[in-house]
Amino acid sequence: MSMNRRVLTAALGAALALLAGCSAGPQPAPSPSSFPAARPLGVQDPAVIPSSSAGPAQNCNPRASLRPPSSMPAPGQPPAGSTMARIQQSGLLRVGVDQNTFLFGYRNPTTGQIEGFDIDVAREVARAIFGDPNKVQLVAISSAQRIPYIQQKKVDIVARTMTITCDRLQQVGFSSVYYQAGQRVLVSRSSPVKSMDDLGGKKVCAAAGSTSIANVANYRSKPIPVSVQDWTDCMVLLQQGQVDAISTDDAILAGMADQDPNLQLVGPSFSPQPYGIAMAKDSPDLVRFVNGVLDRMRRDGTLQAINARWLKGNAPPVPAAEYQD
Repeated sequence: MSMNRRVLTAALGAALALLAGCSAGPQPAPSPSSFPAARPLGVQDPAVIPSSSAGPAQNCNPRASLRPPSSMPAPGQPPAGSTMARIQQSGLLRVGVDQNTFLFGYRNPTTGQIEGFDIDVAREVARAIFGDPNKVQLVAISSAQRIPYIQQKKVDIVARTMTITCDRLQQVGFSSVYYQAGQRVLVSRSSPVKSMDDLGGKKVCAAAGSTSIANVANYRSKPIPVSVQDWTDCMVLLQQGQVDAISTDDAILAGMADQDPNLQLVGPSFSPQPYGIAMAKDSPDLVRFVNGVLDRMRRDGTLQAINARWLKGNAPPVPAAEYQD
């Protein structure tokens, strides 16, 4: 047989074998368990917790902010030369916000707009500067981007479930506390876990750059911290069984439980999480101004109304302001 005939015969045999295999009927599909669960991008398992670059804070009360001015300027009439006047001249208040945390800062799937508790608070600051609550540019950022975006002047303020800590106060300025949260645990309803004490050696998810991930890493039961870029990624990992629990502020966890009835909060709060609006350290006039806005919101009931709108029966009392001078 010539070389050409041998090649042709071999090719024909291969084709017939392929047709025979196809005629044998459909092959069984792989079982779903044979496909590994897809992981969100940016997962660290275990998480790497960076050490603080700032020195220890001396005599720090994280709840104490700068006292507001004795009298607030009229809406739309900020003092000349102030940080507020610069923002007014720019045309919009740039606000770093979340777009993934249900109730506090999330993108409404019906309207496509970002809305929530923090968004309403930020709009009140815009109202005081411009006389118009809609003069905002909402910039969706991750937990880890909050401080860099302030320091790099990419946003004017951050309103993103941001806990005030002594370490952070050395990097940015903070308003008075406008919401008091506490860190808890979220698990599947079928889980035997009842608190953080039951999570020794188990994987617990939190967002990178948050106080929550550091608290998980340092907890006495020695859980394994797993970090992600956004809280919704934690929810995906828990639903897939890739982590045993999520631990962060109860306000954030309550939003997740509302979205998925198969999840539940367990255990007591083990770390206070006072929320503040973050601003640049070199803009104390803006910090005082924002505190004046929050004081007005406490007095006229606006802050309590925002609480009730988003958290309904779970709304905690509005925290009192504390000032350091």
